Amino acid sequence: MDEIPELDSTDLALLAQLQDDSSLSNQDLAARVHISPATCLRRVKRLWDAGVIEREMAILNPERVAATLGHGMEAVVEVSLDRQGNEAQEAFEERVIADDAVQQCYRVSPGPDFILVVHARDMQDYLALAQRLFTSDANVRNVKAFFSVKRGKFRPRIPVPGRGA
Repeated sequence: MDEIPELDSTDLALLAQLQDDSSLSNQDLAARVHISPATCLRRVKRLWDAGVIEREMAILNPERVAATLGHGMEAVVEVSLDRQGNEAQEAFEERVIADDAVQQCYRVSPGPDFILVVHARDMQDYLALAQRLFTSDANVRNVKAFFSVKRGKFRPRIPVPGRGA
């Protein structure tokens, strides 16, 4: 990974556009940012090489997917550990991030040690997840799950200066 470049207004405009729609062609992206396609390609490659852009992915509509695959549920889960040393936290984090049901994992302070966002098909699937990740781990002291009844906002983007973020 290259050194992180200093980001100018053109880089920030590119990042803002790519966060809104990473499927834009190089031509369309260049036109939206008012630069030549060659400059656009070079700058985007530099942002990838420096690790500023981590990956591209499709964001699925949970209601539409649920209509096809079954309802599904999301939960925000607070997890507190008994032993809170770095080694214990690393071991727990390594285990939960390897599980496909865990969508997000944060170490937090103060309060619980971790906040997880998890997805399960139904309550039985969540119970299996809880057994797999929490009950079977002797170091997990407390788990508190909050089940989502409605998602008011989901916007996985980093605010970019100059965009009214």
